[in-house]
Parts: sequence; structure tokens; C-alpha cells
Amino acid sequence: MSNKVITIERHIIEEERASQGATGDFSALLRDLMLAVKIIHREVIRAGLVDILGATHRENIQGEVVQKLDEFANDVIFRAMDHGGHLCAMASEENEGLLAIPEEYPKGKYILLFDPLDGSSNIDANVSIGTIFSIHRRVTAEETDGTVEDALQPGYKQIAAGYTIYGPSTMLVYTAGRGVYGFTLDPSVGEFLLSHDNIRIPEHNGIYSVNEGNYMKWSPEMRKYIDWVKQDIPEEQKKSYSLRYIGSMVADIHRTLLYGGVFLYPADVKSKKGKLRLLYEANPMSFIVEQAGGRATDGLGNRLLEIMPTELHQRVPLVVGSPKNVEEVESFLQGKRAV
Repeated sequence: MSNKVITIERHIIEEERASQGATGDFSALLRDLMLAVKIIHREVIRAGLVDILGATHRENIQGEVVQKLDEFANDVIFRAMDHGGHLCAMASEENEGLLAIPEEYPKGKYILLFDPLDGSSNIDANVSIGTIFSIHRRVTAEETDGTVEDALQPGYKQIAAGYTIYGPSTMLVYTAGRGVYGFTLDPSVGEFLLSHDNIRIPEHNGIYSVNEGNYMKWSPEMRKYIDWVKQDIPEEQKKSYSLRYIGSMVADIHRTLLYGGVFLYPADVKSKKGKLRLLYEANPMSFIVEQAGGRATDGLGNRLLEIMPTELHQRVPLVVGSPKNVEEVESFLQGKRAV
């Protein structure tokens, strides 16, 4: 790291200057989004002191009980982003359809897709949670209302993606297609400061992250992989593996990004198409991991960022992490290898 103090706004502006034809709209959009995550951070750290813990009395489109803090985060992001003139529409994991920009505000050239609070089932246990976002350039006519067509784009067309993790410190990790950068919130000055410059995921590490409680629901091939990583094999043949699973996707992938290894959420007999959402979780996280030198696939060799979405709440299986770890998983899931 240099000895310069670099805020995320300064970093975004410098990145935009390096792009031909930059107008400043993108940096202004991210500035509005940073305000939203700072407000969410403020409520997360106060969650045990105010009446914002616990569940509401409604379910989201996924059939999951909505947590109070989840609902708060969803509302904050929408209200921070609806009036800036940078977006044509938004879509959230918590809402069934597209979120339209109010009629009185101008319509911009980008669309924002987001998971307001990933890992919300862990809120009451004070486990790390996060916000995930994905930004696309719209494909419909400018200055008009956005449509579902703007949201249903393959992940490789993202112009930016990122996540905020609310843990011992609040950290924001993002990419605009030119590397991955991490910024840690300094509460004393209220700014995200560059703390992790040009993050690169290790080629391999003996860490796997998966909910083994689903073992009996998985395919025989997936179970064979898990059996293999748990075998006591001489070190010259295979590195020993450790299971690390938090149960909050943002936290698990954040650790994988920094330390290496693999995070898995495979399909099973209950969720035959997978459980994670392509637009709000898999695509932005895959974009980040790929930009850091990793891989993200469905386990069968299909790159997640090349999947053409057909619906807003489409689900996919996910294998993401260090290149050699992902290759190991695929060798089992594709039937090329047995224990």
C-alpha cells in the first residue's frame, strides 16, 4: 500500500478518469450507494439497542420471513437511489417485480440489482451480514422507465459489483472490471478508506465452505467430493482440508476471497436448480471473484457470468473460489473422479 489516504470516492473518480467517455454519472451513483450502506452500518451496530431486531409479520418473494433490519436496509437503499437521476430502475431480492423510479425523478442509464441484507437469518445472533449490489448499463432507450429487459442481462455485462460486510469492522469490496479493491469504514471520519489494494485470491487453499447439513440431499458426485476432502490421505498426495462455514454468504465468500479455498452451494433434491439468486447474489460475487483471479461456475463447467437470465428471481448452484479448488470440485461433479 502507498502512504496516501485514499477514500472510495477518490478511488472511483480516479478509475473513471481512466475510462474514455466518462461523464461522472457512475461515480455519483456509487456515492449515493455509499451513503445508503453507511446508514445501514449505523443501524447494524445499534441493532441490539433499538427495536430493529427480530422478524416482521410478512414473507418476501422467496417465501422467507423478512427480518426488520432486512426491511429497513431495502427501504434505505431504494430511498437513497431513487432520485439521483442515474438509475432507470432497481430490482431487489426482497421485491417480486422491478422497482420503478418515481415519476417525478429523471431516469438514468444504469440499473441497480441488490440484496439489501444477505445473511439476515443471522441478525439476532450478531453474526456478520452484508449488502450485495450489481450495476448494469441499461439496454432500453435512455430517459424512459426501465424494464425487466434491463435487469435480465448476463453477469459478464456488469459494469460494477460489490458487497459491504458488517462485521468487527465494516468493509466494502468492489470491482468496476479493473481489479478488486477493499475499503474499510473509519467511523471517526465517516469515510471508507482503501485498506486492501488489488485483491488477488490464492490459487489454492485447503478450505472448503458448505452447509454439510444438506449432505444427504446432495447428488452422489457432490457427496464423493465431500468424502474426499475429509479423507486422511498422505500429505504428498493431497493437502489436508478444513471446513469453514459461517452461514452468511457474504462472510463466507469474503473469507474465501482473502484466504483462498472454495465456497459451495450446490443443487439438492429440495432445490433442484440451486438456492442462491443469480442476479442478486451469484452474479455480483462471481464478477468480484473472477476479477481477483478466481473462478465461479455451476460445478458442471458452465461459467455463471455467461448464463442468460430469464427471470428476476432465478436460482443457480454455485461453486466459487480459488481456480484449483473449483477445478477439484468440478472433477467430481462431472463424474471424472471418484474417491
